[in-house]
Amino acid sequence: MTWLARGDLALSVAIAAVTTLLAPLLTPALIWLLASAWLPVSFMELFWSILQVVLLPIVLGVVAQRLLGDKVRHAVDVLPLVSVVSIVIIVTAVVAASQAKIAESGLLIMAVVMLHNSFGYLLGYFTGRLFKLPLAQRKSLALEVGMQNSGLGAALASAHFSPLAAVPSALFSVWHNISGALLSTWFRRMSEKQDREIAAQRAAD
Repeated sequence: MTWLARGDLALSVAIAAVTTLLAPLLTPALIWLLASAWLPVSFMELFWSILQVVLLPIVLGVVAQRLLGDKVRHAVDVLPLVSVVSIVIIVTAVVAASQAKIAESGLLIMAVVMLHNSFGYLLGYFTGRLFKLPLAQRKSLALEVGMQNSGLGAALASAHFSPLAAVPSALFSVWHNISGALLSTWFRRMSEKQDREIAAQRAAD
């Protein structure tokens, strides 16, 4: 989404890496802060899950690129589709396991998910604006704060809490891919407009 929006890719990757590594520490702390309950989440089990789901595939991908070179280029074109299909399978499994609960409170959860997503976009963008960051970095912050790794969230919630706890992540996965695509398109048009204004200014000078 950051690439589509013509944002700062390096900043986006850095934020994603840091937040992923901090998740085993912050997840129990946030549950205690927001729900006033300390859940006995095993740090090592949660960290190992994150390693398996996020970091291990990245390492394997880098190794494959280094060792196989041109041989993996055809796979690179296909793998994004594999990722999308995998997330759809995870979301489908979570929704199927909790369909009764979704039927009871699905609209409320969806409303909260949409509010959370929208607030994240606004918080990220205007924080960047407050600190007078360039437009590309403001766009990256907006997308990184507003969009989350919902596939990872659903997988971790199912493994360490309950299928019901994974429902918000599943619904978030559907919604944030729609809102993120729309926002990225708008951000890209902002950049194109800015480029045209700069070109016109240079031509006038």
